[in-house]
Amino acid sequence: MLKKIVLFLVLTIATASIAMAANYIEPQELKELLDKKKSVILVDIQPAADFEKQHLPGSIETNAFPAKTDEEKARLDKALAIIKTSKDPVIVVCPRGKSGAKNSYNYLESKGISEERMQILEGGIFEWPYKELFVKGR
Repeated sequence: MLKKIVLFLVLTIATASIAMAANYIEPQELKELLDKKKSVILVDIQPAADFEKQHLPGSIETNAFPAKTDEEKARLDKALAIIKTSKDPVIVVCPRGKSGAKNSYNYLESKGISEERMQILEGGIFEWPYKELFVKGR
């Protein structure tokens, strides 16, 4: 009986991990999309000062980080208008790709954006290894 419980727990955790992993995109994969000039919508939630220092080309500046309050979440509406006029994949870019990104992801989902279209950049801007792609300013 104990073996069955342990097996059930292992399978449940593995399944949950796979489901969660599907909502993240690795930096290398995003770089390949950018290099191939594939259409993607980059929703950057960094604070304004951080966005000005460095962001990915073509990013939509929202300054929604950490997207906890209604006011912060409402800043995503600028990107929402663009997202709804497109069928392109949506990638949420956060300082570290953690709770602020997830909050933004959840908000966009609550506004009707399909999970199949959305991903979060793994590690966010701080772990982006391709610094030469960064754009400064606005």
